[in-house]
Amino acid sequence: MTTKIHMLADTFGRPVRFRITPGQASDIASASDLLEGQQAGAVLADKAYDGNDLRDQIAGMNATAVIPSKRNRKVVIPHDADIYKHRNQIERCFGRLKHFRRFATRYDRRTIHFTGFVHLAATMIWLR
Repeated sequence: MTTKIHMLADTFGRPVRFRITPGQASDIASASDLLEGQQAGAVLADKAYDGNDLRDQIAGMNATAVIPSKRNRKVVIPHDADIYKHRNQIERCFGRLKHFRRFATRYDRRTIHFTGFVHLAATMIWLR
């Protein structure tokens, strides 16, 4: 069975939280769990995370949702393009994790073993 990793990163591109879900799960499904109890000035995400419920949760955190609108949204919600340029921090976070061969190739067959390694790799990134 394929799996997908969803991650929350801080301003410096360091992993804060992650969830491992089945591969067919949508990106937005785990977003509310990742944001639960977090504080931020802005939450940056790509179009896959454009949903009213998630935007309401972000507003409840007193944060700004910097999420481009999906193409099929009837009323386009503007976002700050200058702030959105910093969304590459999450991509850099995944890039750092992929330096660990075990993460990049997903050697672990069991999700619990892979989760344990992701915790270890995330700790190594924080210690750099």
